[in-house]
Amino acid sequence: MRITTVFRRILGVTKMYVEKVDFTLGGNLSLRVRPTWRLSRCGQCGVKAPRYDRRPLRRWRHLPWGKTTVELVYEPWRVDCPQCGVRVEQVPWADRASRFSYDFEELTAYLSQVTDQTQVRRLLDISWQTVGSIVERVVARRLDPDRLTGLRRIGIDEFSYRKRHSYLTIVVDHDQRRVVWTGEGKSSEALAPFFELLGQEGCEAIETVSIDLSAAFIKAVREGLPNAETVFDRFHVQRLASDAVDEVRRSIVRELATDPETAKAVKRTRFVLLKNPWNLTPDQRSKLAEVQETNKRLYRAYLLKETLAQALDYRQPWRATKALDEWLSWASRSKLKPFIKAARTIRKHRTGILAYIKTRLTNGLVEGLNNKIRMVARRAYGFHYHQSLSAMIFLHCAGLELKPPIPTLC
Repeated sequence: MRITTVFRRILGVTKMYVEKVDFTLGGNLSLRVRPTWRLSRCGQCGVKAPRYDRRPLRRWRHLPWGKTTVELVYEPWRVDCPQCGVRVEQVPWADRASRFSYDFEELTAYLSQVTDQTQVRRLLDISWQTVGSIVERVVARRLDPDRLTGLRRIGIDEFSYRKRHSYLTIVVDHDQRRVVWTGEGKSSEALAPFFELLGQEGCEAIETVSIDLSAAFIKAVREGLPNAETVFDRFHVQRLASDAVDEVRRSIVRELATDPETAKAVKRTRFVLLKNPWNLTPDQRSKLAEVQETNKRLYRAYLLKETLAQALDYRQPWRATKALDEWLSWASRSKLKPFIKAARTIRKHRTGILAYIKTRLTNGLVEGLNNKIRMVARRAYGFHYHQSLSAMIFLHCAGLELKPPIPTLC
């Protein structure tokens, strides 16, 4: 069997000749290689082009063989591409901007999916920054170019990745359960590039959008997605009532400043009032019964919170509409300022809140992916640039399945 055939099968690289095999002084395996094609190709667009001149010797690191580092060595040509100008030629074993083989980069990205960059750096003996650069290149190659095609139901949320209010806007496909787009910022203008990528037909095809009560996202969806039905996340709606209960409790504690014992007892009811009734322990039920007997105003706030949750539990739109309208009427005349304020907000967004009853769509998937992204960011001890974070988000949350050949690592 020819040496080229042997090493081509071992390396897993096609369209490559192995001309010479050497062991360097450090014990590394150096393979002198060249592409099999006769006419060189542009490294940027891949079009065949005449050769211009030759570059100095370059080395590409390949997957190690046990404790032996493997390098591919070649003197690449520069070509005079009619479209791109003078560019370094394309090689079949590596990306034009990389000094690592495709298999090596696949392994690096695969390890980055399961552990942190520091551990990947130690395993493969490369720098921390190199790991990030490799991940960006692999994501650019492997990310589905048609991920924005056929979008019907999407969720939008923001993610804070640095202090001083650095945000990413994240768009999730509810049907495929994956992140399809990220953009810097969280204003209404942050979604403009996403709408441009979708195009007019893509924007008109979006049927449902789940968001929180962010004014910026509401404005962006209204202007950019004319046919989409906005669904406000149930969790954020119920949170308005939970926050109102907590404000009522705190105001009562302040009023009882002259009675420390009673104030202390009211202060300790926070989790009893915010917890779901079916999760209460016997002691907590007793404490809730005590609130019912001793503090009518606080118990009324608790009933308002629970009544709103029950209204959103209805499956029939007409029953949910009736229950929500009754709740708005009760909250508006409850004489509890936090609930009067919450009622104004809910009345303003009433149509989008009731849309949940029909679609049963929430931002739960988006929040779950946000938690996963938070774990990735903490594992990396934060990110300085949104491009690096976006690459990691797509690596973990865009459905990429990497299956590199796993070598025996030293």
